[in-house]
Amino acid sequence: MKRRDIALKYFDENENFMQTIVADNIEKHRKGDMNIILTDKDGNALGGAKIKVTQKTHEFKYGANIFMLDEMENDEKNEEYKKSFKKIFNLATIPFYWSYLEPEKDKPRYAVDSPKIYRRPPTDLCVNFCFENGIEPKCHCLNYDNYIPDWLDGNDIDAHKAALEKRFAELSERYADVIPSWEVTNETLEGVKYPYNAKPVPRSSFYFEDDFVEWSFRLADKYFPNNRLIINEYLIFNERDFNENRSMYYMQIERLIKNGITHLDSIGMQYHSFFSKEDEERFACMRYDPAYLYRVLDRYAKLGKNIQMTEITIPAYSNSAEDEAVQAELIEKIYTVFFSHPAMEAIIYWNLPDGYAAFAPQGDMTAGENKYYAGLLRFDLSKKPAYHVIDEMFNKRYRTNTEICTDSLGRAALRGFYGDYELEITLNGKKYTRELTLSKNLTSDFDIVI
Repeated sequence: MKRRDIALKYFDENENFMQTIVADNIEKHRKGDMNIILTDKDGNALGGAKIKVTQKTHEFKYGANIFMLDEMENDEKNEEYKKSFKKIFNLATIPFYWSYLEPEKDKPRYAVDSPKIYRRPPTDLCVNFCFENGIEPKCHCLNYDNYIPDWLDGNDIDAHKAALEKRFAELSERYADVIPSWEVTNETLEGVKYPYNAKPVPRSSFYFEDDFVEWSFRLADKYFPNNRLIINEYLIFNERDFNENRSMYYMQIERLIKNGITHLDSIGMQYHSFFSKEDEERFACMRYDPAYLYRVLDRYAKLGKNIQMTEITIPAYSNSAEDEAVQAELIEKIYTVFFSHPAMEAIIYWNLPDGYAAFAPQGDMTAGENKYYAGLLRFDLSKKPAYHVIDEMFNKRYRTNTEICTDSLGRAALRGFYGDYELEITLNGKKYTRELTLSKNLTSDFDIVI
């Protein structure tokens, strides 16, 4: 049996689901009606104007981690990485791992010229790149217990809390106004095991306190009152992890809400397909079934929060044409499902290139995450079919670029994807340019005066 028949089996069997519920939800939840009234300065309606409508940005966020920014082995690859990243993404996950951001006490690696650490570029470097290229930066992560610095005494809970408060306060002062979204906690359901190997990971004493997550969110609310606060977790979609409202993650979030945590904006879900090619048939019924994915998302949506797919990994398993084609088709269908769900606000792929993943030597495609060949770019940074799929989806398929005309009352209307638009208005041989934002959270009626 061909790999495609195994990996895409449940998408094929649920084609009607994709063509009805998924397609209908994209039309219903990702688009809005733009109503324009065009007048002159005296309030007279301007009929017969031609309007070229060009969507410039998306309200919906789609991105990847930016852990390899200026981390490649030569300048040519660094420039290609940046070029490839900014072409298809409008969001970047920035590494704020405490042990790497502050490896020496009181000497944080914020500045662009900070000492280099592999896959952990300085935060200022990442933020600057984002703002230079119209990309929204996102923090990963404020309190991730797997990455506490060596200088911190993990057995002294009071000292740990004091150090965390100092960290939150410093990050807020430096970045709260420029980074909208902050993951507060990450992978708190992993116990003392790290998901990628069987070795126990040292945990702080604070991690085992009953209020570890609640305390973290209350502190985040204190220092980031106007930012989007996100919880993030790995254990979501597999059969052991999902049991309706008895799922561990669901109950954790439900408990936070019941304990008075009101400033929790988004539920972060990781979607790493870290299983072998031989196990793909066994996992496909959960990972690659649109009806099952909707079942999970619908359940978590009942908590009344937005959802983000914070970390996505879809394996190719090799650089063969067949494997790369299957990876691309899986990504297209999975992204389509996630994009369609009304609670979803962001889809974030994890590693952009092959060969630079965590827990593996650089370029070694036999170890760690590298063995999945899960990047959108090959190790030489040439583009895989999966890269072109995301490019086509968000730069073409899910963009509204059209032309409309005003009627005798100066009215024109269209239905478009939410985002920022540029209008080029042609009337009586003259051209005028206007910008507007079509958002599900704002009015869709626009009075334009020229």
